[in-house]
Amino acid sequence: MSTATEHVELPITGMTCASCAVRIERRLNGLDGVAASVNFGTEKATVDYDPRSVDGEALVEAVESAGYRAALPATEAATEVESVQDDETASLRRRVVLSSLLALPVLVLSMVPPLQFDNWQWLALQLATPVVVWGGWPFHRAAWDHLKHGSATMDTLISLGTLAAWLWSLYALFLGDAGMTGITMDFQLIPEQGASASEIYLEVAAVVTAALLAGRYFEARAKRRAGAALRALLELGAKEVALLEAGDQERRVPVEQLAVGDRFLVRPGEKVATDGVVEEGRSAVDMSMLTGESVPVEVAPGSEVAGATINAGGRLVVRATRVGTDTALAQIGRLVSAAQAGKAPVQRLADRVSAVFVPAVIALSLGTLGLWLASGEGAAFAFTAAVAVLIIACPCALGLATPTALMVGTGRGAQLGLLIKGPEVLESTRKVDTVVLDKTGTVTTGKMALVEVVTADGVDRPEALRLAGAVEDASEHPIAQAIADAARAELGGLPRIEGFANREGLGVEGVVGSGRTVVVGRPSLLGERGLPIPAELDRARREAEASGRTAVLAGWDGAVQAIFVVADTVKPGSVEAVRRLRQLGLRPVLLTGDNEATAQAVAAEVGIQDVIAEVLPSGKADVVRGLQAEGRVVAMVGDGVNDAPALAQADLGLSIGTGTDVAIEAADLTLVSGDLRAAADAIRLSRRTLRIIKQNLGWAFGYNVAALPLAAAGLLNPLVAGAAMALSSVSVVTNALRLRRFDVERDVTEPAAPTAAAPPVPAKLTV
Repeated sequence: MSTATEHVELPITGMTCASCAVRIERRLNGLDGVAASVNFGTEKATVDYDPRSVDGEALVEAVESAGYRAALPATEAATEVESVQDDETASLRRRVVLSSLLALPVLVLSMVPPLQFDNWQWLALQLATPVVVWGGWPFHRAAWDHLKHGSATMDTLISLGTLAAWLWSLYALFLGDAGMTGITMDFQLIPEQGASASEIYLEVAAVVTAALLAGRYFEARAKRRAGAALRALLELGAKEVALLEAGDQERRVPVEQLAVGDRFLVRPGEKVATDGVVEEGRSAVDMSMLTGESVPVEVAPGSEVAGATINAGGRLVVRATRVGTDTALAQIGRLVSAAQAGKAPVQRLADRVSAVFVPAVIALSLGTLGLWLASGEGAAFAFTAAVAVLIIACPCALGLATPTALMVGTGRGAQLGLLIKGPEVLESTRKVDTVVLDKTGTVTTGKMALVEVVTADGVDRPEALRLAGAVEDASEHPIAQAIADAARAELGGLPRIEGFANREGLGVEGVVGSGRTVVVGRPSLLGERGLPIPAELDRARREAEASGRTAVLAGWDGAVQAIFVVADTVKPGSVEAVRRLRQLGLRPVLLTGDNEATAQAVAAEVGIQDVIAEVLPSGKADVVRGLQAEGRVVAMVGDGVNDAPALAQADLGLSIGTGTDVAIEAADLTLVSGDLRAAADAIRLSRRTLRIIKQNLGWAFGYNVAALPLAAAGLLNPLVAGAAMALSSVSVVTNALRLRRFDVERDVTEPAAPTAAAPPVPAKLTV
């Protein structure tokens, strides 16, 4: 296929089972330059095509030539397809109600002989006929349409079964003895051999039609609930925005009119209209719709905010940086939609079975009829067994097993800030046994922070922070800023300094207050200034450096007076995350470019035994490759550009959503919140989704394997077969809906994540 391909998703109507999806898929893939995948659960065809060989209209024609309806997206026809789907649900509901009201008395009359008054069978015929003809019309119409195209689907089985039961009853009533006055009939759970040829099956024709209509209606409703999480997520955006024009004049406009660079106002309690950067104001923003975390984050000028998040505090003025389809919310929607449209490897077998299932069932039904007649059994019993075979067989459950679970699982994940890129990821999570954790930005915050202050005798901590913080505040070095930020947070403010000097690679110095000269930096700088280090402070310095931390000396009044210990701090939740990864059967490995002492110190703090340190960025992928060569199935968690090759090399890549675009692109799972604990949540959700899929497929296959032989052996009443077939599809979808109750696990004893600053909004989450 040409590399200049185009991508389109076609909404399709008229599919009733997995074999329909297989048929459309084959028709589309038969076109030159087309690679298509049709998903019965989402009712969409995902198509990549070469526009030089085929155009969009040809794709639609190919679908329609197979007997189904399709439309290109963003057209009037597409809107018409959606309205047809809504109308179809309403029409199904009417048919279910009226058919059930008519079929119920037919069932009661047929099952209870004392209620069978003279000529009751003629009343049953009048009640059953509208159900079979009008109520079952969607089945008959679809069967006829597919017959014209030389194909057969589940509708064919239903139409053949119900019409056969109804036509047999007409024959028995008008040409047989069933129309005579005084005829009675007993209901039998297992058909009786040697039954009279005057038996009628009006209750089978009517009740099976009503039951299958009800099953299809509840199935349609359940499928809508399966995709409700994604729809709800995409509907979260603001509808209007307070646009600030020249002179800060406010004007309410639809959010679609916002452009990049526009300034807009967000009042307390309002939704942020689109992705942007705060220019004025401070507030707490509820970002749970994006990250899944319930704790609001503090934002200030310079902080990034995402569209659809809620301003829970003060007044904000935001400048738009991304609008429309470029926003984080829109890209999350596309990512989840793409995952839902895909097919897990376990679905391929179901598709192959469904492709030949309906013709095989029709052949089995005819064979059942012929064998029983050839064995000398009566026509009524042979007919009953053949009809039961037609009705009990339903490839619908096979088609729904995977897509419904994917729809619910990926939708729920999006609500919790766990983005699964595709169905193939599910299989990977089951096999992974080793998880490689990048240190900086993943296990740790990636930002230097003051963790300890050791002072000489007679020097108190506030005084040391005031003097050293004032001098460091004039420096832009990350370590200096860590000390200054800690001093400002503890003291509320810092004094002015004079005579500031920066000694490149050594430290800084300046005059604080009333002529007190303060020197902060390496031991060599303070040695140059004639400031000796007391023994207890020198011991504290060596201990800090031995544990992989950075020790900064501060001196004044003729000696070193304090040691400031600075380190890249472990993220809140990292300890719990490592513990939970172990509980999932994974072996954590810490991977970093830092020195061995620093790496071992962080590993010991979070509970990791395996450490691979002093690895160059270009060597991270080689480390993953080496672990794979040892026979391990490796997951990699990272956030930076230098992690992208390792994420791509790993069997399962998990990207911290607050990281870089490149890392997010290379990963299979994105953890939008940036919380490492979400890695365990994502793996749990993926494994549970895969488990639900396998349960569904096991039930769907097992149901048909067990039910078809019973029906062919004449041990299944067609009435029971119809009810069982309808329930099989509903049960598969209902089982998938259990994923809606999935929730993240958090240790309440673990301190909550700090809310000092909002995490960066992921700039790119597209597949």
